[in-house]
Parts: sequence; structure tokens; C-alpha cells
Amino acid sequence: MKSAKLLLLAGDFVEDYEIMVPFQALQMVGHTVDAVCPGKMKGELVRTAIHDFEGDQTYTEKRGHNFTLNATFDEIDPASYDGLVVPGGRAPEYLRLDPKVLDIVRHFDRTAKPIAALCHGPQLLAAAGILKGRKLNAYPACAPEVELAGGTFVPVDFSGAVVDGNLVTGPAWTAHPAWLAKFLEVLEAHLANKAA
Repeated sequence: MKSAKLLLLAGDFVEDYEIMVPFQALQMVGHTVDAVCPGKMKGELVRTAIHDFEGDQTYTEKRGHNFTLNATFDEIDPASYDGLVVPGGRAPEYLRLDPKVLDIVRHFDRTAKPIAALCHGPQLLAAAGILKGRKLNAYPACAPEVELAGGTFVPVDFSGAVVDGNLVTGPAWTAHPAWLAKFLEVLEAHLANKAA
């Protein structure tokens, strides 16, 4: 597969696995991944949260690792990227209030570039207004937001993922194998079309 340049939107209390695993795995297979956060510069940190499923009616949340950003938000040009990665956790809840973040999401949708969103990540997609007529998954508690934004929530088990055109979504970090594999397939097709 040709190497891609990917943008990862991060924020404080992004879910630990959902930023660490894609960031590392996508680089491992040869892609460049720029992790950015509004208001922060390359070398600064975001704090992560660990969400776990321990038999309660919802997930539990604990303090995770510090994650070092490797690019500066204010310096990025969305047009220079081949795809977008939106991890979940608590970060999407406040990132969706940033107009520039929403413009970035809309750019990837408008240009039909691959978008991978996991868990609470679709909150950003809903706020950007790009879900009308789309089929997707998210953490089940986000299903009402998906539906209110005009999308169709497709239930899958916690190891599954959903593809609708350029959009790849899943319920939580437990879906990493399927979600990342499907994102790589969509990304490979995008890169092939771009080269043709």
C-alpha cells in the first residue's frame, strides 16, 4: 500500500487505547500520522482517560497516560491529508464546540476522503452536520445523537465495525482489529483512486 498522510484529532481525556493504538498501528504499516489538538502545539501533551467495561450499566473512567502531540493544530492544512482519524473518549464532547475542528471534519466529508471515527468520535461528525443519510456505528449511548443528526445507527457487537463509503465507525476500543482493518481497506481504495 502507498503511504498516506493522516490527521488524528485529539483532545484532553481522549480515550487512551483509542488514541494510542491507531496512532502506533497506522505508523507501523507505513503511514504518517499527525496528532493535533486545538490550542496546543507539537510537543505538548493531552491527558487520556481509560474507559473500561466492568459490569456496570455504563463504562467506568480512570486517568490514563499522557500523550505527546506530534504536530501543531494551527499549522495544519486539511487539504494535505489523505484521511482523518477521530478517537473517542471525553474529548469529542468539547472538541465539537470548536468551529475550526468542525470545518476540518467537513473538509474530509466534502472531499470524500476516508474518515475513521470510534466510540464517541461520531459526536464530532454529528456536530459537523455530515451524518444525514449515512449508516454508522458509535458507542451505543451516542445512538440518539447519530439519529438526531440524520444518520442511521447500525448496531454491531463490540468487536464490529461499519463501513459506509468513506466512513468507518465502531463502538469502542474493543473493535480496533475490525475498525482499523476496514479503515485500511477504504484508505487503500482512496489512494488507488487518487493515483489513477
